[in-house]
Amino acid sequence: MNRLWSRLGARTAAVALLAAGVVGGFHLGDNRDQGQRLSETAGVEQVALRAPQVHPMKEQATEYQEKLHDAAVAEATAERKRREEAAAASRNAARAAAAELAKAKAEAEAEKPYDGPIPASCAEFTGNRQIGCAEMLNAGFEIDEFPCLDKLFTKESGWDHKARNPFTGAYGIPQALPGSKMASKGDDWETNPKTQIRWGLGYIEGRYQTPCNAWAYLQRVGWY
Repeated sequence: MNRLWSRLGARTAAVALLAAGVVGGFHLGDNRDQGQRLSETAGVEQVALRAPQVHPMKEQATEYQEKLHDAAVAEATAERKRREEAAAASRNAARAAAAELAKAKAEAEAEKPYDGPIPASCAEFTGNRQIGCAEMLNAGFEIDEFPCLDKLFTKESGWDHKARNPFTGAYGIPQALPGSKMASKGDDWETNPKTQIRWGLGYIEGRYQTPCNAWAYLQRVGWY
């Protein structure tokens, strides 16, 4: 009997010790978990403390600086656009001025189609040219108009009083069309260069005022 109770007591004590060890292990594990959680929490708090804190006033200052920068960029862009437009307008004005100058020059040249030497007198010429020069002076024109008349009749007929255009029928020194128009200055219009020149000078005066105007017109359109 005593042996039986001794065995039961030993087993009971062993079970009690085992239970105590398990309970102690649980408590130790809880303590370790709590310690780890406390350590992690402390780390998060330290990170949070180390993170920079943005002050509201600093945020407003940054936003204001960004607005100033944007405004400066917009103003610079607008100024560059104004300069480009001004430069383009200046170039267009220069082109327009150059075109006007060229036009004025062309008109001046048309008004004065001859700027070469002026003969001192009709004695410098011979043949039908001398007759033409003398008749031009008799018609009231100045000697400086004769170079234009010379170019005009040279182009039309070469001062040939028998010249006839085979295509149009124009005749004589002034190439009257028809040639019979020159009969108003004389019945000998077919053979007399003086009659032809008188008629030609009258035609020029009535339509162009001067021989130089007639020559300028012929240069522009090819006929007078």
